[in-house]
Amino acid sequence: MSPTGTRKNKGAIRSAAETGLLLDESSTPETNRMTATTAPLADRMRPRSFDDFVGQPHLVGKDGLLRQALRRDHLFSMIFWGPPGSGKTTLARLAATETQAHFETFSAVLSGVKEIRAMIEEARTQLHRHGKKTILFVDEIHRFNKTQQDAFLPHVETGLVTLIGATTENPSFEVVAPLLSRVRVLVLSPYTEEELAIMLRRALDDPERGLGRLNITAEPEAMDHLIAVADGDARAALNGLEAAAVLAEESNRDAPVITRDVAEQALQRRFLRYDKSGEEHYNLISALHKSLRGSDPDAALYWLARMLTAGEDPLYIARRMVRFASEDVGLADPAALSVSLNAMESFRFLGSPEGELALAEAAVYLAAAPKSNSLYRAMGAVRKTIEETGALPVPLDVRNAPTKLMKDLGYGKNYKYAHDYPDAQVHQEALPEKLRNRIFYRPTDRGYEARVRDRLLAWKKLKQRE
Repeated sequence: MSPTGTRKNKGAIRSAAETGLLLDESSTPETNRMTATTAPLADRMRPRSFDDFVGQPHLVGKDGLLRQALRRDHLFSMIFWGPPGSGKTTLARLAATETQAHFETFSAVLSGVKEIRAMIEEARTQLHRHGKKTILFVDEIHRFNKTQQDAFLPHVETGLVTLIGATTENPSFEVVAPLLSRVRVLVLSPYTEEELAIMLRRALDDPERGLGRLNITAEPEAMDHLIAVADGDARAALNGLEAAAVLAEESNRDAPVITRDVAEQALQRRFLRYDKSGEEHYNLISALHKSLRGSDPDAALYWLARMLTAGEDPLYIARRMVRFASEDVGLADPAALSVSLNAMESFRFLGSPEGELALAEAAVYLAAAPKSNSLYRAMGAVRKTIEETGALPVPLDVRNAPTKLMKDLGYGKNYKYAHDYPDAQVHQEALPEKLRNRIFYRPTDRGYEARVRDRLLAWKKLKQRE
């Protein structure tokens, strides 16, 4: 049963029917036809059921978490976290059509605590008069301030409101800890090329909501280009297809064809001349990465030039080199990270082709630099330990104690201020009790990292003599 919501307050809080989250059963065929022709293709092609939804099988597959919760009509509070165009809003819309609950949407930008209170009162009314719980959808929940988020806490905790948030930002940084502990974070992945291909083909063939009535055909290379440039974003892929369809119609209304050139013109980007499976794209970046790791500047320059000539985004290459500087060079040469970042900024400043020389300089520098993956391995070991041990408490002696209560509780007690000791060195464990004396970072004897290793060993000997 599709929920509907009505109220006298027409503020920033709106029911599902008012916002178009649900199909308006009272709309006329003429209205539906207007929507089908005026709304963007990406909006028209939103799935109408979970069976039509492409991707995110861990959530909406046959045994997906969200699918099972809706099947039992036992939806829990959650936050969808994923990149743009990964289906966050669509999943919320589908949940609205399948649940028995009252559904509301809330604007994180336009609404304040006053509107939240009004929504809570409406939720109580729905529960007491109609026996319905309220599902509240908050898009861009990361835009909520602390006061707004705190206002939801007791009502999410009691179950009066089931919160569904959507965000492209890491909830760990943008959502207050008390609210985060009361919801489940469901991670959405970018769409794969295969999934985007299914969506584009549906849009081309669908005569009701898509482009089927126009009898447009698309060359395989054109479709590959639209998919590659979308970079996992379904909305971007469908918007690109719609723009290309307009250009194709202008060129030939009787038999419009989206060619590679039309797709390039629609997206205003050069075609990546790789094979349609995308394998060559990954082959080339892999060759560049392994040339850098293998300390071969000639091969690094060759593969860099191959990618630039093929039309690869230079900033994509720059980002990969920045990553390489931390992962494969690390503290063996700390300057490698600065060189890579400077090369990226230089390209942004100069553009192509002048800025490509800065990328070449970074490639040669990285290839010639001493190598160490100690930082990469250390971070991997730390993450694995955290997964195994959970959120261990911070030792009392290294906690901050800005208030009297914290001091009375022992925060900061017996803390040893390093600068009060010779060479600013003093033995004091900062790891949780369960991890005392654990070593994660093991520096090599290469480049600058050899000096780091010697320094750490010397400090260790000093502390052992205390």
